[in-house]
Amino acid sequence: MTVALITGVTGQDGSYLAERLVSEGVTVHGLVRSGDRTPPVPGVRSHLGDLADLDGLRRLVLEVAPTELYHLAGISSVAQSWQEPEQTALLSGVAVARLLESALEVQRAHGAPVRFVHASSAEIFGDPATSPQDESTPIAPVNPYGAAKAYAQHMVRIARDRGLHAAAGILFNHESPRRPSSFVTRKITQGAARIATEGAGMLTLGNLDARRDWGWAPDYVDALVRLARHHEPIDAVVATGELHSVRDFAVAALRRAGVPDPGSRLVSDPAFTRPADAARMVGDATLARTVLGWAPTRDFDAVVAAMVDHDLELLR
Repeated sequence: MTVALITGVTGQDGSYLAERLVSEGVTVHGLVRSGDRTPPVPGVRSHLGDLADLDGLRRLVLEVAPTELYHLAGISSVAQSWQEPEQTALLSGVAVARLLESALEVQRAHGAPVRFVHASSAEIFGDPATSPQDESTPIAPVNPYGAAKAYAQHMVRIARDRGLHAAAGILFNHESPRRPSSFVTRKITQGAARIATEGAGMLTLGNLDARRDWGWAPDYVDALVRLARHHEPIDAVVATGELHSVRDFAVAALRRAGVPDPGSRLVSDPAFTRPADAARMVGDATLARTVLGWAPTRDFDAVVAAMVDHDLELLR
């Protein structure tokens, strides 16, 4: 019987992952922060806890004794990591080391493999000199979020060398209607819906020329499951391979919402610009495609459309 433990189960990726595993008949446990107002997916056995409680993490892993452990929780954005660098290091870095060690302990105690999957990030590559980025791209983060994820990435490899089926999905940007409004993509789609509904207003953003590789969140969750169940543990870039700017995203969202002359609705404010912002992040997911059999199911326009339609429905 498959028993899964998901950290970050109430987040965007965690909720999609939980829904999938529950539908497969997997016994799913989820780590939930106290005070989290988002209810877990029906069928998930919730456990209150905190990534900062390292001893509590160990107790939870030993209690659940999962056969699959998906680590998705942590500081959720680059912007937040600049405000809380020490907390980012603890929650998105050190906590991963404790979870890996606990998974190894369960594996030794039960004599059965524990498949550990870490949701890594393209931010580990920092501001890379070459594009697209793949698994061989040097790890050189330029912000606290990327630094914490880089530490976790190294710890995954170390645990793998010690006999744990530890894998990392190096996830490029991925979005959905479940993306929190603190993220620029959801800020854009909510703003586009508001402007379309009210017939007036502007969309104020930071660096409009920052370019990213945006995909569909459920596709990236699918890649994490494939990593867990692959016959050998590997690290794999998960990306669409297509590059779009923040301006592209905003114009597409405004156009989908029916706003005329969408480019005239954009304002760039330096106050929303990150201290260090890589200008060109696009992934090469050849390994995921050829080894895992993974492929994205929605293109850029379909992702933007799904988010805008959802936000229009909420307002109407």
